[in-house]
Amino acid sequence: MQALENKAIASRFKLLGQLMELHDENPFKVKAISNASFKLDKLPFKIVDRSEEELSQQPGIGKSTAAKVWELLQTGKIGELETFLSKTPEGILEMLTIKGIGPKKIYIIWHTLGIETLGELYYACNENRLVEAKGFGLKTQEEIRKAIEFTMANEGLFLYAQVEKVYIPLLADLKNHLPSSEKLQSTGDFRRNMEILSALDLITTASKEEVLSFVEQSPSFTLFAHKEGLLECVNENGLPVNIHLASEANYAQQLFITTGSELHVQQLRQHLRGIIPALPSEEAIYSQAGMDYIVPELREGLNELALAEEHRLPLLITENDLKGTLHNHSTWSDGMHSLQEMALYCKNQLALQYLGICDHSQSAVYANGLSPERVKAQWAEIDRLNAQLAPFRIFKGIESDILSDGSLDYEEDILRGFDFVVASIHSNLRMDEDRATQRLIKAIENPYTTILGHPTGRLLLARKGYPIDYKKVIDACAANKVVIEINANPLRLDLDWRWHRYALEKDVILSINPDAHRTEGFHDMHFGILVARKGGLGKEQCLNCLDSTSIEDFFTKRRVCNS
Repeated sequence: MQALENKAIASRFKLLGQLMELHDENPFKVKAISNASFKLDKLPFKIVDRSEEELSQQPGIGKSTAAKVWELLQTGKIGELETFLSKTPEGILEMLTIKGIGPKKIYIIWHTLGIETLGELYYACNENRLVEAKGFGLKTQEEIRKAIEFTMANEGLFLYAQVEKVYIPLLADLKNHLPSSEKLQSTGDFRRNMEILSALDLITTASKEEVLSFVEQSPSFTLFAHKEGLLECVNENGLPVNIHLASEANYAQQLFITTGSELHVQQLRQHLRGIIPALPSEEAIYSQAGMDYIVPELREGLNELALAEEHRLPLLITENDLKGTLHNHSTWSDGMHSLQEMALYCKNQLALQYLGICDHSQSAVYANGLSPERVKAQWAEIDRLNAQLAPFRIFKGIESDILSDGSLDYEEDILRGFDFVVASIHSNLRMDEDRATQRLIKAIENPYTTILGHPTGRLLLARKGYPIDYKKVIDACAANKVVIEINANPLRLDLDWRWHRYALEKDVILSINPDAHRTEGFHDMHFGILVARKGGLGKEQCLNCLDSTSIEDFFTKRRVCNS
């Protein structure tokens, strides 16, 4: 049995608490289980590495929770959860996955309105029936209808990070199984680093029989269909895995065709008078077209062919170009590791030159935002740590909430004390395009704003994000010399890569920020790099590719200009 991660364990307890509430269990028991879920998720160590006794001694856990955790680790199940699952309709469980519909609302939908499936609920919204129930109004009904539509539209889609977790061990297993002489690699949307995927595609020169032998022996994969040159499988998590079969002679040709977007392939085919030649490599294919080699992530049918023909393709950023990390959180607000632990991890494990700490500002009460007094106390700790860790540097930052009127959290006397300010929206997310755009622009025009954080507030496959006029927002950043964040959290990847090129054309600097709340979160910079490459970013226009001295100069000059 594969060891469960903390988040997976916590999610089982969260579900247990939700089902207990749905079945009208004792509110104190429900609260205890919900609190246990929160505590388990926030533990600073891997649960599987500790004994049941050690776990029970953690604050907020106790013997009862520890026993349930060990039952889950040993059997893969929690008996009490299985009991509740057995008496809960499948449609009700689906409702729990819809953002904005909690157990209290589902209880009324189920027990008062007699609705047990998402289809019935969607129909009831369209028929204006939810407004009849206690606690529901037209606004709530409309929000539920939109949430269901969003979920329906995203069925069968996966985040890149989810697919990568399947790809890495799968590639290793396939290489061990197939003859070493055969070629094998990713292709399709995954090879182009698309942030949302419907399938994982691979291509190989191995024979159909050799690949079938692997699939039949693997407990994690099921053969769905096989066609000429293609095996369609599905893994245990429901991810479609397509394995394309090619010969040695046409491998590069098929790799090119299966990798590029439909538009990119069509454009190059037209350039080559209708035929993609079967040449020894993709480089040779582009060379025959009189072009430089185009890396997979740029093959989207934009202007990459013209740039390749004119030898003007950008030299894309790599992970080795990053010198530091900005926009990160610690236990001062809602992070899981202390400021010192975050700094030491960056210094010793990641060999970075600096850490930008950006805990939440005072309006973010839900995230233990820093009062002015606590801000000054954190500054004192940073000064102490900088003296100890030199030449490694911690920069004094803040993730300042952009308030409803577009102003920043804190008065000027506090804002001017930070090395840099990341301005982000976290509240009042239901705005129309004009209001959201004007709110952002006012924050961008604030002289203390250094970086615009996750510009649309989107959560991929979960929350659409507020609509903005991208050109107006980017133009405002250009005019006010404000950096735009590429939030590297795989749920965000915001600013969208489709707008990176416009920002770069306007000479806007971008910053790849992990928004890390624990040391493991720093590794999300990997996903930020991938999506930044799609947008055409080179290291020259990435803020945290500056070394420690240069970025300190950048912050100092900006403060002087705005003082």
